Amino acid sequence: MARPSVGSKAPDFTLLDQDGVAHTLSAYRGSTVLLYFYPKDDTPGCTKEACMLRDSFPNFSQKEAVILGISPDSVKSHKKFAEKYSLPFTLLADSEKEVVSLYDVWGKKKFMGREYDGVFRTSFLINPEGDIAKVYENVRPEVHAAEVLEDISHG
Repeated sequence: MARPSVGSKAPDFTLLDQDGVAHTLSAYRGSTVLLYFYPKDDTPGCTKEACMLRDSFPNFSQKEAVILGISPDSVKSHKKFAEKYSLPFTLLADSEKEVVSLYDVWGKKKFMGREYDGVFRTSFLINPEGDIAKVYENVRPEVHAAEVLEDISHG
């Protein structure tokens, strides 16, 4: 499956959040959505990215932008992660890896010489019409929130 590209419709899905509530992407039509995929709850890079988004959350809210984080972790893992870092946005559990496959952000990765399958740190900015406005690949956690806010402001 090919990664969705700019201008294409964002593939729809339904997943449970950290409280076990179902969220469907198409229900967010009318809002700008940052759909961000991350490898694992409570790991250094993912924590940094989530905390940068948390700290920028008031700016996203001002722009009426929704943040949805997705990883293959469980609902229970997401709940612990969200509570530990007071994350004000939604984390979606993709335990079956259906959505990471749908968005083509799952594959071979290398870390310290070891190869393994995992989630590529990739985000999709989705416009209010449900189309992909921008794809961010190889996201740098420390600058991602600012980068996305900049794009929303000039979009």
